[in-house]
Amino acid sequence: MPESRRLFFALSLPTALQKQVIRWRADNFEPEDGRPVAAANLHLTLAFLGDVSDQKAGVLREIATRIQSPAFSLRLDDLGHWPKPGVVWLGTRRAPLALLQLASLLRSHAARNGCHQSTLPFHPHVSLLRGATRPVALPAATPQWQLDATDFSLYESRFHQGRTRYQCLQSWPLLAAPPLPG
Repeated sequence: MPESRRLFFALSLPTALQKQVIRWRADNFEPEDGRPVAAANLHLTLAFLGDVSDQKAGVLREIATRIQSPAFSLRLDDLGHWPKPGVVWLGTRRAPLALLQLASLLRSHAARNGCHQSTLPFHPHVSLLRGATRPVALPAATPQWQLDATDFSLYESRFHQGRTRYQCLQSWPLLAAPPLPG
């Protein structure tokens, strides 16, 4: 039986933004609210692929190489709690069209290549806490961070010694906006 790996396409958070998020989270949530997601694991999932064979991963990498999608910026200005999966998240109130189109394209290609896709609508977010199944007091003030997306990446989720770590396998650039005439 061929080996498979647990993969997903995502936007990474720059190190400086990771540090801001971690500090803010430490100041605004109690330890009993949930398990903090490691700084290096903070990301915004575009398309979850699940357990994928090396052959299928190669096909999806080739598809990603051909994607011509514009770079964009989004504001991380929304906060919420999904009790059933136990996730406290940081998201965006107004997702840029380029983000929605990129996620839709990746999810569509994934589905056509046998990767099950959720029927739930895409809700761009960064998971902050996991295991948050009890009510969580959300801070009244929501951050207003900007995330500039200049590329997207394929990640592997690895569970080792009781910890989940995400490893970036490959990244692809988003198209820069043309310079303004002038």
